[in-house]
Amino acid sequence: MNMEKDVRIPVTIITGFLGAGKTTLLNHILNEDHGHKMAVIVNEFGEVGIDNELIVKSDEEIIEMNNGCICCTVRSDLVDIMENLLHRKFVSSPERIHYDRVVVETTGLADPAPVIQTFLAEPLISQFFRVDAVITVADAKHAEYHLDHSRETKGQVAFADVILLNKTDLVTREDLARLESRLKNINSHARLLYTQYSVIDLNEILGIYTFDMDHKLEVDPHFMDHHHHHHHEDDVFSIVLTESRPLDLEKVNKFINTWLVEHATDTYRYKGILNVQRTNKRVVFQGVHMMFGVDAEREWNAGEDRTSRIVIIGKNLDEDWFRSQFSECAVV
Repeated sequence: MNMEKDVRIPVTIITGFLGAGKTTLLNHILNEDHGHKMAVIVNEFGEVGIDNELIVKSDEEIIEMNNGCICCTVRSDLVDIMENLLHRKFVSSPERIHYDRVVVETTGLADPAPVIQTFLAEPLISQFFRVDAVITVADAKHAEYHLDHSRETKGQVAFADVILLNKTDLVTREDLARLESRLKNINSHARLLYTQYSVIDLNEILGIYTFDMDHKLEVDPHFMDHHHHHHHEDDVFSIVLTESRPLDLEKVNKFINTWLVEHATDTYRYKGILNVQRTNKRVVFQGVHMMFGVDAEREWNAGEDRTSRIVIIGKNLDEDWFRSQFSECAVV
């Protein structure tokens, strides 16, 4: 198909394992002066959404789904959302929104195949939307561990058109060379790009039209079967911690230190927004395994709900222990 004559709306699918830098990349896209008007679909694993609050404010239309992954339980919701986006683009009413591109950020536990399939197999959606490229963000520091322990990670690499090898400043040249070789063995078709903090020239990932159906069928001959199902690793789950009382920073630090010493390996990803005593700023806390960062973000808005929330994704985690430890961080 001649892309120059294809007037369908391009869709960029951003995938990659938990904590690789997908939301950071999305923030970068939303922050740049790229001239596009985007509709953005953000998906999370867990009952409470955190990503939407960590995404920079912009004029883009952001749609958040947090009742499961687009590729599994809410795949029909993805269809509904795309049809709704289509309706709102052409409707003559105040509901009308203007966009010329769609970006879908999947959860880190997503198999990209059913997500891609939605844009190819659903008649109405395929008539008006086309896949531009599948962008997989890989964490150079932890990618080998996840390749060893997660079939989702391998699938995300295998279906990629472009692989952003992120956090390259955290590994040695030898480690990077070994990882490059491993990624190329899985997917020699994909272009490898190197980033820190997911900063990339957007011309390298938007409007590149590198989606290759033949390659996807090589990866999975049953790719277009409607019965294509995906099941997460049964022992991976999310814990949502909430606390309405202000938090004692010293107690929070103690909790985090104990948590990471005892459970870092089994903690894939964590994100939180905390209401800490003696500061009027939201404290953003997020990390991967042992590596984490804390940042005093913007000030709380007047009347804003100051409930502290942390979403933890991992395996073999004692939910009761996390809840009791977090509760003890509250100011008494």
